[in-house]
Parts: sequence; C-alpha cells; structure tokens
Amino acid sequence: MSIKLCLIAAALALAAPALAADYKAGDIEIKNPWARATPAGAKVAAGYFTVTNTGSAPDRLVGATAAVAGQTTIHEMTMSGNVMRMRPVKGVDLKPGQTVAFDPDSFHVMLEKLKQPLKPGDTVKGTLTFEKAGSVDIEYTVGGIGGAPPGAAPAGAMKMEEKKPAAGGGMNMDHMH
Repeated sequence: MSIKLCLIAAALALAAPALAADYKAGDIEIKNPWARATPAGAKVAAGYFTVTNTGSAPDRLVGATAAVAGQTTIHEMTMSGNVMRMRPVKGVDLKPGQTVAFDPDSFHVMLEKLKQPLKPGDTVKGTLTFEKAGSVDIEYTVGGIGGAPPGAAPAGAMKMEEKKPAAGGGMNMDHMH
C-alpha cells in the first residue's frame, strides 16, 4: 500500500469517530444518526440512520422521539413513476440479520412541530423504540441543508479503490456517481 494511501486511510479513520456514533439496544444496532439543517421558520425536518438486527428473532421499530420536535412519526418515501409519495407507517419490520437504511429516499423519522431550527454541527437528542429490544437514546448529528450525511464524501468526490494489479503495482480510482 502506498504511503499516500496510508495517510488518506489514517485521516479518514481519525475523522470517522467524531462524525458517526453507534448505538445498541439488545440485538439492534443503530449507526450514524443524522439530520439535515433547516432554514429559519421550518417546522419539519427528518432523521436518518442505519439499523441492523443482529439477532436470530425479528424485531420492529415502532416509535421515535426527538427533543426538538413536538411530534415525530416514521415515514416511508417511495417513487411511483415520476411522483414522490411519502406516507406515515406504523413501524418498520427488521428480520434477523437485516439492515434497513433510513435515508432521504426511503424510510425516515419525521421531526414535526420543530421548536427551533436545526443548525449544522448541532446534535439532536432522540429515542428509538423497538418492540423487543426496547428503547435506545440516540443523538442525530446535524449536517448542512440539502447535504449528505455528516462525514460522507461530498458529491463528485473521488473514490479510491486499491486493486491487485497483474504486474507492476498501482492504484485505480473510480469516480462516484
């Protein structure tokens, strides 16, 4: 591995713990909770994270709260042709071994009746409630308005992938889309 690649990997490894937090409740793991900043006067925001059921029994996310919201609901966003549809759901099933991404294109926690704007760099205390694993306190890290999750590579960033060359060494770089 080249020195340049080692330095990049070391920098990313040092930055990652400050940008992402992981939480656990029973067999449920929650990774990297985040939310986008909101403009002044906004009354809604959304919370995102990745949840994994590491156990051998199914579980279900049935509720959420957030300190900055008067109300929270779990929503699902889908596309039907060229039409985006968002609807509340009563919960999200988690099969054994399944990972579900709560992201801007899928499930998310709607933070409604905001008590204050969300600003980049802030953290928002919240709780996720599961049928079997119970409740777990989390903190959403607030990123930029319309931005990627805190700690994610910016759009158009270069993705570096080391591949074993047939001969002579080297590194391939692929552009992320």
